[in-house]
Amino acid sequence: MRVLPVREDCVLVELSDLGETLALFEALQEHPVAGVGEIIPAARTLLIEFDPLEISAETLGSVVASHLGGDRRASSGSLVEIPVHYDGEDLAEVAAILGVTSEDVIRLHGAADYLVAFTGFAPGFAYLAGGDPRLAVPRRKSPRTHVPAGAVGLAGEFTGVYPKTSPGGWQLIGTTPLSMFDIDRDPAALLQPGSRVRFIDIGNAGSYEIKAPIKAEQSPAMAEDAAGIEILSVGLPVLFQDLGRSGQANQGISRSGAADRGALKMANRLVGNPPGAPALEVTLGGLTFRMRGRGVLALAGAPAPVSIVSAGGARLTAPHNQAVALDDGDVVTLAAPPAGMRSYLAIRGGFAVAPVLGSAATDTLAQIGPAPLAAGDHIAICDAPVGSLVTMDELPSVSMPRAGEEVVLDVVMGPRTDWFTESAVESFLSQTWQVTAQSSRVGIRLAGEALERAITKELPSEATVHGAIQVPASGQPVLFLADHPLTGGYPVIANVAGYHLDLAGQIPVGARIRFNPTHRFVDRVIPGKQT
Repeated sequence: MRVLPVREDCVLVELSDLGETLALFEALQEHPVAGVGEIIPAARTLLIEFDPLEISAETLGSVVASHLGGDRRASSGSLVEIPVHYDGEDLAEVAAILGVTSEDVIRLHGAADYLVAFTGFAPGFAYLAGGDPRLAVPRRKSPRTHVPAGAVGLAGEFTGVYPKTSPGGWQLIGTTPLSMFDIDRDPAALLQPGSRVRFIDIGNAGSYEIKAPIKAEQSPAMAEDAAGIEILSVGLPVLFQDLGRSGQANQGISRSGAADRGALKMANRLVGNPPGAPALEVTLGGLTFRMRGRGVLALAGAPAPVSIVSAGGARLTAPHNQAVALDDGDVVTLAAPPAGMRSYLAIRGGFAVAPVLGSAATDTLAQIGPAPLAAGDHIAICDAPVGSLVTMDELPSVSMPRAGEEVVLDVVMGPRTDWFTESAVESFLSQTWQVTAQSSRVGIRLAGEALERAITKELPSEATVHGAIQVPASGQPVLFLADHPLTGGYPVIANVAGYHLDLAGQIPVGARIRFNPTHRFVDRVIPGKQT
């Protein structure tokens, strides 16, 4: 067992195979460790989040090692039947690779019962293990830019079903009419870890009954006469954000939430809201709204200039990082900030927005959460709890970076630093990286001297975190932000230190980034029970 560094509050435990990984995952679930948070399994690894104030990385490694060598319990999960039309674009090619007929591929694929080993890549995407080993085929050399929802594919030892239309490199052998992820269903993901799966060939069947999903409970609608704001215009997408949805890894869903969590908390504190209350994340200004009723506003994060025009025509500007009273009919406009990327707008009482899977955060990659605001939208405001206090002005915890400036981010090297040549690692740390216009809430795409890999084989999918710096085949790094995928198949050379994540979320296009290594962890091999 190897314990690989990720961040000061997270490690990656690498094991020999999927069976050992799932056995250890089950053991840690049955015997919870104090201080350990979410554990995310993948093909050969467990990503373990922990509280350094409760348990050290060294102690955690020893405790984890003590659970090695156990046997997996027999799967008792529910059986899910997936009807399939075996009409995939790659069916004939898969048959040719294996030296069999297409009919043989269909027969072998439908003969096995599969196990949902882990989830990731996209919400509702399950990695299914236990199929016939003769069906193990590599991913496509050139991934498709468009794979339809419901496509059934093969990659290595796994079978999977695409829950939504997306790019993908799996070998497609069929399609299913089932919805793999439905936000109105409870649970939203059809396939849960531990579930058993059987594929049913319906190519020649007369009919196949598809049961209607169990609908999730909906939040009650707010009264039309409640105080609120009317959106007049928006620039870039204006999103609802809070501190994100934790504990949804079993559905393939990452936390998401505000890209600058400190700024969101500050805006809420300034108006007397709970720190994690939903607020508006406004990218590069461009928002104008009219106040309906009275309210108290605060803006934190990127210092977007705020102008207010009253119903009587009076014009004034509002300070940043302070609570500001608004009257009925006031028109508020946020201009582009001179530094930073994202401003957080909170209103006393909080916005009345229905949570999705326990959070009001909008995950742009997973396409989960409230829709971006549009002109004409009316958003109600909740009543402030009795006794909630508006705080005085605060100083921001992050100095906002500007385009053209160099930003230094501390990083923890690993977990896959050894997948790169020594010169590539040196280049990663010595050069300054340009922030490109292709950046988003998913990640910052960087441009610079390409990084060469020492290990060129395919990396089995493993979990990633907010702040992971993943290096795809192009050699140009991507720094994952709040809406990163839960798992990835490219090596992560380093991870941004937790205390610099908010700063990373504010770096604008045109800025330059230099990475400063810290050495809080070392790659350690820990002996455990013999398996």
